[in-house]
Amino acid sequence: MIAADTSSLIAYFSGRDGSDVERIHDALGAGELRISPIAFTELLSDPRTTTELEMVVAEWRQLDITQGYWLRAARTRARLLNLKLKPKLPDTLIAQSAIDYNIPLIARDDGFRHFAKHCGLKLA
Repeated sequence: MIAADTSSLIAYFSGRDGSDVERIHDALGAGELRISPIAFTELLSDPRTTTELEMVVAEWRQLDITQGYWLRAARTRARLLNLKLKPKLPDTLIAQSAIDYNIPLIARDDGFRHFAKHCGLKLA
């Protein structure tokens, strides 16, 4: 299994190039891609989202939010804030999903490097 961040998913659906886009393509082909509820919501909340895109993404398997998720996410974000870093709340929640499932995260956004360095996130 592997998860993807919204930034990489947008790049994938926009037809951009990049190793993250290739990883998403490969993961989809292998049936390995998972999406957090937060990335799902971010991706589909764009007003330009089409019904076709909604139908495609709705078929993907989501990473369920497990017991204690919100507390773990709060602690993860607090850890980074304590280091004087500025983690975005959606990034924290996406990172926590990948951390909870112990799966790598495909991410174009370099803000995830802090979660990898300090919180146990595996980046793909």
